Amino acid sequence: MVQEENALDVTVILPCRDEAATVAESVAAALKFIREQGLNGEVLVVDNGSTDGSGALALTSGARVVREETPGYGAALRRGIRASCGRVILMLDADLTYDFSDLEKLYRPLAAGRFDMMIGDRFSGGIEPGAMPPSHHIGVRALSAFGRWRFHTDVRDFHCGLRGLTAESVKKLKLSATGMEFATEMIAEAALAGLKIGQTPVRLRRCPKKRKPKLRTIRDGFRHLFLILCVHTTGL
Repeated sequence: MVQEENALDVTVILPCRDEAATVAESVAAALKFIREQGLNGEVLVVDNGSTDGSGALALTSGARVVREETPGYGAALRRGIRASCGRVILMLDADLTYDFSDLEKLYRPLAAGRFDMMIGDRFSGGIEPGAMPPSHHIGVRALSAFGRWRFHTDVRDFHCGLRGLTAESVKKLKLSATGMEFATEMIAEAALAGLKIGQTPVRLRRCPKKRKPKLRTIRDGFRHLFLILCVHTTGL
């Protein structure tokens, strides 16, 4: 799935659909992380059908840009993973809701081989007022609890968008989800494959720019629930 060479230390993937207001700043923050850590790395923006020039802005900001025509968070991240050249793959949203300085807390354990996958934990790291609606608080906690029971894992925040894994571990995952449920699928597949999953507190902030929310609470919640119930029983 991942580029054979894995010649770089790290790839930071930013899935992007119509994030012209924040993508350039996101790319700059990711490049700053790579530079300050002294790493040989890349920022890979996956343009998921943007119509606002996000891809061009990302390119001029120093990112490598690939396009994924199939709509959806999972489709974009799967495309980014396939195109990655890093031995460690990190991913987060391009809307500045996550703190790019938290990337180090994911990268170091993965690079040292202590874990195969790292997942951020927003509940222990801190959620800025207004960054997550009350319904999402309840839904994420409930679905994460169900996922822990179903897949025998201790991951507290199944839906955190700040996460990472090694290129080697990707080969052991059967990833097929195209929507937001991809976040759950990653953890489910890792747990079922016996991979070592680490967790670290990360911060979630309100998006500093006015934008249309992409998450649809009820629809996406049911997609997560369906995946938890049916993974490995319906061909997912």
